[in-house]
Amino acid sequence: MRIIAGEYRSRRIETPAGMNTRPTLDKVREAVFSVLGGSFEGGAFLDLYAGSGANGLEALSRGMDSAVFVDKDRRAISAIRNNIGSLQCRERTSVLCMADTKALQLLRDENRKFSVIYLDPPYAKQKNEQILQMINDYDLLEKDGWAVIESLKEDTFTKEYEHLVYEKDRVYGISRITYYKGR
Repeated sequence: MRIIAGEYRSRRIETPAGMNTRPTLDKVREAVFSVLGGSFEGGAFLDLYAGSGANGLEALSRGMDSAVFVDKDRRAISAIRNNIGSLQCRERTSVLCMADTKALQLLRDENRKFSVIYLDPPYAKQKNEQILQMINDYDLLEKDGWAVIESLKEDTFTKEYEHLVYEKDRVYGISRITYYKGR
């Protein structure tokens, strides 16, 4: 796996050993970042269910100021830390080894807000509507920020929330990418 564009373009990153992590394909990641504007002029990125950290590292490479990586799998956390070290971007990152809901509560307690929140849970264990509700209730997404969900193509998410508005979705192979906008 590699970083597609920006400061770390073409740099290889490691993926966790085992079958618990399903990395986002390069073509899907490229499509997502194209929809988000291609590059950023600052901002904070939350990579929930981070796996290798590829999405958050791509965001940093494309101009985000900071990224928070969350995963409860210790092998994933080890890979993320190794990737952060190899790209020499520790000062711009935070890594949390904990469950999704616990991480969201911690980030709320720290009064954090994000320009982009990327949700890529294991397809068989998704609880995206609950997580979107928490993001909404905790007001974690900036106005005009993006919440992005990677799911099976059969899954649809269109419910609207007080602070999150469904914008669109796209299908790439077996994956559906759903975009919510912050308001």
